[in-house]
Amino acid sequence: MSDGEVLVTGGSGYLAAHAIAQLLARGHAVRTTVRSLEREVEVRAMVAQAGVDPHGLQVLRADLMNEDGWAAAASGVEHVLHVASPFPAGTPRTEDDVIVPAREGTLRVLRAARAAGVKRVVLTSSFAAIGYGHNGSGPFGEDV
Repeated sequence: MSDGEVLVTGGSGYLAAHAIAQLLARGHAVRTTVRSLEREVEVRAMVAQAGVDPHGLQVLRADLMNEDGWAAAASGVEHVLHVASPFPAGTPRTEDDVIVPAREGTLRVLRAARAAGVKRVVLTSSFAAIGYGHNGSGPFGEDV
C-alpha cells in the first residue's frame, strides 16, 4: 500500500483493531467506522493497548445496515479494508439472517469506494461464509 489514507470498516472489531494498529504503526493516516460514536473511546483504547498511539485515527459513524455515513467515510481515501460484517444479536433462524446483511453491507462499502475513486478494496470473510448454507460436515475447500 502507498502512504494514502486507509479506511478500515468495523473499528470496534478484533480484526479491525489489529489492522488499524498495524497501519498507524507504519505511518498511515487511518479512518474507521463504528455504528455508534459511543464506541470511539473503546476503539482508541484497543489501538493503544496494541502499543500504538491512536492520534492519527479518525473515527466516523457508518452502519452497514444503511447508507448513512459511507460516502463521507470513503471520501478521500486510497484504500479500504472491509473487515466488518453485521451479525444478528441472537441465534440466526435462517442463513439469510446472516448472508443478506453481510452482502448488503459489503455492497454499500463497495459502492461508496467506487464513488470516491478508491484505488483498492480488500475484503475479509468470516465463519458465516461456510457456517451457513452448507449441509454436511468435513473440510471445506476453495470450491465450496
